[in-house]
Amino acid sequence: VGNCKQEMLQKKNAVWVDGVILNGPLVDSKAGENFVEEACKMIMEEVIKKADDVSEKVCEWQAPEALKQILDLEMRDTGESHQKLLQLCQDVIQYSVKTSHPRFFNQLYAGIDYYSLVARFITEALNPSVYTYEVSPVFLLVEEAVIKKMIEFIGWEDGDGIFNPGGSVSNMYAMNLARYKFCPDIKEKGLSGLPRLVLFTSEECHYSMKKAASFLGIGTENVYFIKADERGKMIPEELEKQVQRARKEGSAPFLVCATAGTTVLGAFDPLDKIADICEKYGLWLHVDASWGGSALISRKHHRLLHGIHRADSVAWNPHKMLLAGIQCCALLVKDNSGLLKNCYSAQAAYLFQQDKFYDVSYDTGDKSIQCSRRPDAFKFWLMWKALGTMGLEERVNRALALAR
Repeated sequence: VGNCKQEMLQKKNAVWVDGVILNGPLVDSKAGENFVEEACKMIMEEVIKKADDVSEKVCEWQAPEALKQILDLEMRDTGESHQKLLQLCQDVIQYSVKTSHPRFFNQLYAGIDYYSLVARFITEALNPSVYTYEVSPVFLLVEEAVIKKMIEFIGWEDGDGIFNPGGSVSNMYAMNLARYKFCPDIKEKGLSGLPRLVLFTSEECHYSMKKAASFLGIGTENVYFIKADERGKMIPEELEKQVQRARKEGSAPFLVCATAGTTVLGAFDPLDKIADICEKYGLWLHVDASWGGSALISRKHHRLLHGIHRADSVAWNPHKMLLAGIQCCALLVKDNSGLLKNCYSAQAAYLFQQDKFYDVSYDTGDKSIQCSRRPDAFKFWLMWKALGTMGLEERVNRALALAR
């Protein structure tokens, strides 16, 4: 940074505005390139090459106060030297949890996929935002291709979808979408004129269902938790009883969330029987297959999700069983009539102009609740290209064989 300032001060014909030289370098690009090169070598040696070394520690544990003393967390008025920054990077690696370690067994993800990792390096370096085709052409086409393939495995002839940050967000998307389908006026008129909306999910469901109900103004008391059997599967007969109870109370049932791979017991709800009840009472069926959705790729184990093709929406996280890097999460929707876009669109005229020089249907940002959005589909796509469907299937089969 000091060299940069000297260059700027020595520059002839410098253009000054408000005490700032406009036509000088902002950063020392050579020094920056050298730093990136050295940091990448460190990542290769300390993270990637040691990923499968069982003699390394999963984590060099320190209590919070002790770790604060070890790490230099203070931000200062002047920048640090590159050597100090490299040491900080070394410290971060040393004291972080090594999620690729053979003995790391934590919440539903572990291991390293090298192709997904390279995809993340590429997207981090390119720093794209996926909302319009003009700003992110490759990644929008990749996302379209991946969503199309995932829809095929669900068993739908057509559909729609969006990658977003986490299965919890996918579940919230689905809950809001089901409510919009039930009462489209809510988008403009809000909650005040609505009846008491009620949704149903298993007592073994993911906690994000309560969070979504709270966030969307439905209320956690209006989430009816259905009894599960000893294996952790929702009992369809109990579901129907609760739907009938809600209707007798004068409430408005609108959604059932089934789970394909519960967090604690790994149970798969009986989707076909649940779908029968949803059809009978006109309820949206969402399947939270954030963990278990990847079993669809296995010819041996896809029967666990029998009936999923009857769902209206599905959450599926390839970053779990398939080892795509975090985060890699898709919400998939059977309706292909523009429901997702109609629900979430704000029609920002400065961004989603309708008179562009290409097909504006590729501007997918208006069906997301985000504006800036990461190209998460790319890491899954590159991994899938490298391994093929058979390679992904082998990962699923191995995971279940290890569990057995």
